[in-house]
Amino acid sequence: MQQEIEIRIPEDRIGVLIGKEGEIKKRIQEKTGCKIKINSKTGDVKIVRGEDAIGFLKAKSVVEAIAKGFNPEIAMKLLEDDFYVFESIDLSDLSQKELERVKGRVIGKEGKFRKIIEETLNVHVSVYDKYVSIIGPFENVAAAREAINMLIEGAQHSTVQRFMEKKKREISMRSMEWY
Repeated sequence: MQQEIEIRIPEDRIGVLIGKEGEIKKRIQEKTGCKIKINSKTGDVKIVRGEDAIGFLKAKSVVEAIAKGFNPEIAMKLLEDDFYVFESIDLSDLSQKELERVKGRVIGKEGKFRKIIEETLNVHVSVYDKYVSIIGPFENVAAAREAINMLIEGAQHSTVQRFMEKKKREISMRSMEWY
């Protein structure tokens, strides 16, 4: 039995997933061994598993990351690095006013706070539609999720920044223990 999954992606992300002359779609297929079928009218994307179960899961993550606003080059890091993961925080249960407030808090003035999150924790953050999504090494993504949840709950930026600095030190200390 052939394993497949269907994901609906926003209309404005279809072209991004396909890429110029289909290059993004082709690259995902080549690197994962999966077949990707895109209905550009509905935004339905069908991923059909090839030989490799891990490739199937990675293809799903890349498609979801692109659907949630990531640049394909950043989403492709999920294929190249086995320690990279994708996670998305769903904010759809917030009112429109709360959603705008939270997105503004995560992004910060002129994108400054999102950049601080990315640089401090070595992750990539996308704020798109009703989602805040993160790509990066597993432990760093967990720390970024925690920091973003603190912002959602109303913690001050300075408190969140101190938390992230502490997490950064813990992560780097743990990575040194491997040597």
